[in-house]
Amino acid sequence: MKILVSGTAGGAGWPEPGCRCASCAGLPPGHRRPFELVVDGVARFPFDDPPSGYRACAGGLGLVGPDGSGLLCLPLGRPVPVDGPARYDVVLIDLLDRPERLGELRRAGLADDRTAVVAVGLDHRVRSEEELARRLRLWGARAVPDGTVLETGRTPGTRPVPDGTVLETGRTPGTQAVSDGTVLETGRAPGTWPGGGCARPGGPGTAPWRALLLGGSRSGKSAEAELRLAAEPYVTYVATGPSGAGDGEWAARVRAHRERRPAHWATVETADLVSAIGQATAPLLIDGLGTWLTAVFDEHGAWEGDRAPVRERCDELVAAWRRTPVRLVAVSDEVGMGVVPATSSGRAFRDALGRLNERLAAESEYVALVVAGRLLEL
Repeated sequence: MKILVSGTAGGAGWPEPGCRCASCAGLPPGHRRPFELVVDGVARFPFDDPPSGYRACAGGLGLVGPDGSGLLCLPLGRPVPVDGPARYDVVLIDLLDRPERLGELRRAGLADDRTAVVAVGLDHRVRSEEELARRLRLWGARAVPDGTVLETGRTPGTRPVPDGTVLETGRTPGTQAVSDGTVLETGRAPGTWPGGGCARPGGPGTAPWRALLLGGSRSGKSAEAELRLAAEPYVTYVATGPSGAGDGEWAARVRAHRERRPAHWATVETADLVSAIGQATAPLLIDGLGTWLTAVFDEHGAWEGDRAPVRERCDELVAAWRRTPVRLVAVSDEVGMGVVPATSSGRAFRDALGRLNERLAAESEYVALVVAGRLLEL
């Protein structure tokens, strides 16, 4: 199938005419046109009444071509379908609101590392093309220019490209320029990945094995951590804080966190992080190290008593972090901004968390500070 993506934006385009938001103001008019999709010049999305030789599926969102290849287009607000081919070769999906739908597709086996995942419905829900590209790298997806043709199969005149190739509409030295209407093949060649060699997070060398996200209160650090694993098929969320029993305001915070997380994620509430890491079989999101350390201080009566057990527990956590069998993303509070607590116990906690952050950062492939929702890589 030849899949012509004439437009890649949301219904109003990106930038949206008349919109003065920071995202739209930074782009020229017509930068991305409203989404439009035609297959082989004969089947137009939605696929409610496909021509002879084609089979619609997923309520008109999917199409199986004469060659047996499958295409799924998943717009904003539509749930992951339950019918269709065993696996889709190409998935065009709106990822800006609920990227976890891609994780659901992967969990169901409808998309895998051979599936070309292309983001569509692009608009001012993301602040820039650069931020869009960053998120898509995390999710194992990519964006393409308006007018791109994605092709399944082995058609003369197309060719696979090596892993790691950068296809760029520009003239940057060391990259490969492509013209409007370029055909990108959803490969059948050994060593290439559908859509040009992009690798999905989680594969060897494609994503940090250990990521530590630091930030102050309400900095956006938890949302960024969740974003990093949103498209994974299996994730365990490790909540280290109290459940909120007897504290209505805290319980409301916990409930908001639960409702924000993808429904297919597993949740474990524990302060035994060493066991959680050692027994993990899927990526872990730990939120957060500050509440974990608070629980450790409470457990050992270390606020006013002996703090040696706290140091031992931190040593154990650092060792578990170093030998983790799965990807880890952890959230921690940045306490080193110069405010000196008024009490001895407060100073002891600040010092212990600061040292723990420093030690885990030294053992991490990726560390960033989140400020006002913006990421500062360290």
